[in-house]
Formats: sequence, structure tokens, C-alpha cells
Amino acid sequence: MTELSSELTLLVWAVGLTFIQLIISILGATQQLGLSALAGNRENMVPTSGWVGRAQRAHVNMLENLVLFAILVIVAGLIGVSNDLTILGSQLFFWGRLAYAVIYIVGIPWLRTAVFLISILGMILIFLQLV
Repeated sequence: MTELSSELTLLVWAVGLTFIQLIISILGATQQLGLSALAGNRENMVPTSGWVGRAQRAHVNMLENLVLFAILVIVAGLIGVSNDLTILGSQLFFWGRLAYAVIYIVGIPWLRTAVFLISILGMILIFLQLV
């Protein structure tokens, strides 16, 4: 079996984090809205609020950013670019996204923005190694 690069390993962990965020969102929505509301057609469904709404928004934001991160890591892998900066960028992305999810669900606005920027910096570092 071939060993994954550090960057691809962190991509797999980022997918795992995204899945955990999905489960948290589903559990929260079920608690807040009820299973029958979620199992229905979801027309005219009341929006979630509080930590559940934040968990859902954090999950959607992760999906948006995961696409970009995945493309960068996969392209780097395909062309054989792996160095200290691509590894650091992947680490910043993953740990920044993990912190972002926790901080957003808890509800700390400015700190959330700071860790979001850390994850963006991670992607920029990888991007700069590809251009």
C-alpha cells in the first residue's frame, strides 16, 4: 500500500472534519426542529438558530473551502510538488478549519475570523508553490 503524502493525509482528515460537522448539524437540527420536519420536503421550514444555525453555516463554509483546498492539494500531488510550504499550508488549513468549526459553534465572532484567515493563508502558501 502506498503511503499518502502529508498534504493528502491532511486532505483526508479535512474530509473527516467536514463529515463530523455534517453530523453535528444534523443532530442539532433534529433537536431543534424535530425529525418529522427534517424528513419532510422542507418547504417553509423554520430556520435554525443559535449554535445549530452556526454549526450549519460552519459546515457550508467548510464545504466551500474544502473544494479549493482539495484542488490545490490534488494538483500539487499530481505534479509532484511537496515541500515545507505545502505541508505547512496544509497544516494551517486543517488546524485553522478545526478551530474555526469549534469557535463558530461556540459563537466567538472575531476569533472565528482570525482562524478563518489562518486557513486561507494555508491555501495561499500551497497556491504560491504551484504558480
